[in-house]
Amino acid sequence: MTNTITRLTDRVAVVTGAAQGIGAGIARRLAQEGARVVLVDINDTVHATAAELADAGLLAESAIVDVADTQAIRRFVEALATRLGGIDILVNNAGISPKLNGRKFLVQEMDIEGWNQVLSVNLTSVFVFSQACMPHLARSGRGRIVNISSQAARTRPVSTSAHYAASKAGVTGFTRTLANEAGEAGVTVNCVAPGLIETEMFKAFSAAQRAASTAQVPLRKIGQPADIAAAVAFLASDDGGYITGTTIDVNGGLFMT
Repeated sequence: MTNTITRLTDRVAVVTGAAQGIGAGIARRLAQEGARVVLVDINDTVHATAAELADAGLLAESAIVDVADTQAIRRFVEALATRLGGIDILVNNAGISPKLNGRKFLVQEMDIEGWNQVLSVNLTSVFVFSQACMPHLARSGRGRIVNISSQAARTRPVSTSAHYAASKAGVTGFTRTLANEAGEAGVTVNCVAPGLIETEMFKAFSAAQRAASTAQVPLRKIGQPADIAAAVAFLASDDGGYITGTTIDVNGGLFMT
């Protein structure tokens, strides 16, 4: 698909967890809208994802960064901002949702190491990346942070574990607080909360599981990474410039406020 909207021309965007799924979809959409996108992931398949975008004539590059490594994040951000002349958009998408034999962990089954790992990747990385990028976003004059939360942070989680739900609820609270602090610098900070999205995890569902899940959605279909990407692109653009501290639910009506 060729996107003729160019709302993000001349902007530098960083997308974490961009090797596949929702992150890759977000990176593609931002690049299609004219941004120079840096895809970040710990998985080296991120290089192939970025190369695919570049081969399509889009401005994309990749970097291996462990989002659980605070110093690695800070070194990466400073080097990138120096090389590219700044950072305009940060999308905190990286996240993990560990399973136990294909199902969610119960609280009684979790160990502290697993709890800390999920909180480190899903929540602490959002804090560290946001803190490191904030001076550059403020200088941009059009700085945007979009954090990917989850329906699990918004309502009763069914298929996700407590550490995942807690981390995503933390992202939502962090977003509101940072939005309040960053407003004076002209930086907006918002969340997008996906529902059931066609990712690798959902593709692994059986036909019966897929049918049952789809039947719960008022729009009777499962969302695509492009649906999340469209909301992110809106919030990252000037069109979303008077929106901050909020969460946009993209879930086909599965959860309504």
